[in-house]
Amino acid sequence: MLPGETAIVAAAALSDLLHEISRLGYTLVGPTVRDGAIVYREIHSAEDLPAGWTDVQQPGSYRLARRADSALFGFAVGPHSWKQFLHQPAVTLWHAQLADQGAVTFAAEPPERKRLALIGVRSCELYAIATQDKVLIGATYSDPHYAARRAGLFVVAVNCTVAGGTCFCVSMKTGPKVETGYDLALTELIDDARHELFIEAGSERGAEVLERVPRRPADGRAREAAEKAVRATAEMMGRQLETEGLRELLYANLENSRWDEVATRCLACANCTMVCPTCFCTTIEDHTDLGARRAERVQRWDSCFTTDFSHLNAGSVRSSIKSRYRQWLTHKLASWIDQFGTSGCVGCGRCITWCPVGIDLTEEAAAIRRTDLRSQTGREA
Repeated sequence: MLPGETAIVAAAALSDLLHEISRLGYTLVGPTVRDGAIVYREIHSAEDLPAGWTDVQQPGSYRLARRADSALFGFAVGPHSWKQFLHQPAVTLWHAQLADQGAVTFAAEPPERKRLALIGVRSCELYAIATQDKVLIGATYSDPHYAARRAGLFVVAVNCTVAGGTCFCVSMKTGPKVETGYDLALTELIDDARHELFIEAGSERGAEVLERVPRRPADGRAREAAEKAVRATAEMMGRQLETEGLRELLYANLENSRWDEVATRCLACANCTMVCPTCFCTTIEDHTDLGARRAERVQRWDSCFTTDFSHLNAGSVRSSIKSRYRQWLTHKLASWIDQFGTSGCVGCGRCITWCPVGIDLTEEAAAIRRTDLRSQTGREA
């Protein structure tokens, strides 16, 4: 087979495909049910996937529910993003040792070169990975730990056939159809008569794997069924975000009264940044043992919602919740574009679902747009 070719694989043969990927030396990571949520973790076969489960999401609300069928990918996205496997939550950068003679030696921690195969990556998440690539392995600076994990990646993407209640990838032009950045792309076709996977090879590695599993050529009817399923998902979006002129709108409304209103609800808990697949901020911690003979420097995820994140000599630059929420939203939807040439939001909706008080990014942007129009025209938009 060649990249771009398609085939139909029975859902029951998905374990064969995963075995072939594993046989090439990849560690499989995919969705599975754990602690009342669908999360990404190491898997070993298709039996580990959340067959027959879906998720019900609304602002500040997430729960699992049983489907009427045995779909393997019949859910949207859970609290985890793939970021945790590439841009890890904690990484030791170097360690130092004090010898008996008083000499101090320093040694950088070598990057972990683990070959990962990500199973079930959505289109919005592929855009998120591409966004982090720009930040962490750009032309000027490169994170060696991220780069090492990213280099060996094998991606099995999934075209969404379900939209969550907080999804808005259509608004961000990041889904639900997978367009690029994958080795294999699956569309799950399931009804009373069949349970099959329409698979497209996106790379030579993907084509080689697909060639080794039981399959049949995909005909026009199967392709149309796959496209119809994705079109239906695009029409099921739980949210919309008007992006026209949004960057300029936010820059012009840094003193909008809406920031004060949202600050009365925001807990500054940082949940939105922790679940976001593109947020990349980190802090540095230095640790020593009790004998002060060994030290290490650790890089950990951090958030612009913490007061320490913007702490300078005289104190925090953003001491109020209002200023921290404004920084997050304006960076995500406006200044990120200036820095990296793309929005920092991919429309996955995680920040809405996992906000304890249900603050909705799309609602806040719309409210600022309404009040901006009112200030210009003297009437309600």
